[in-house]
Amino acid sequence: MLSVTFFPAIRFTLLYGQTAEILLKALKREADERLLIEAAQKDPARFAELYELNFERVYAYVARRVQDRSETEDLTAEVFHHALANLKRFEWRGIPFAAWLYRIAANLISDRWQKSGREVTDEEQVAAAQVGPAEIEDVERRATLFRLVEGLPAEQQRVVVLRFVEQKSIKEVAKHIRKTEGAVKQLQFRALTTLRARMEGANA
Repeated sequence: MLSVTFFPAIRFTLLYGQTAEILLKALKREADERLLIEAAQKDPARFAELYELNFERVYAYVARRVQDRSETEDLTAEVFHHALANLKRFEWRGIPFAAWLYRIAANLISDRWQKSGREVTDEEQVAAAQVGPAEIEDVERRATLFRLVEGLPAEQQRVVVLRFVEQKSIKEVAKHIRKTEGAVKQLQFRALTTLRARMEGANA
């Protein structure tokens, strides 16, 4: 389980036609998102589409701050529960819907830290709340990566999650999935090769 980007600096090396095409796609995305939000505000059942479009983004945003898989999953679910409950209050002002979700996530993370009795420094509070262009781009890359991992064959996906999400060693993964260390290395190599190629395609 990163590339839709929210207007990063467009490289000057792009030809005019390519630049125009990127801008048109971005504008269409924005218009489609606005219509989808308005539809969900009238019919909550349509919120499922917003959830599907933004799940990986929110998960990536939370994961970057929380560093715990179980807590990340809980907080991500909480973000969408809160968003659905407050959807009618959302006003379209040209800001991506994901940015609103990030703000909800930042508040929930801060609340959870305080309830756990953890001392939160001013710097951490600022870091939790800030969502700059560079981070949005990074979150988008992570979200794309999450989607691409989910598209891998089951064994490769399992190896990637165990190795890079749960940070287990080759030996631990081999024991976990009952394969030789050589087989694990081969699965990992194939998965990373596929992901690299697909990431390049997603960013093309």
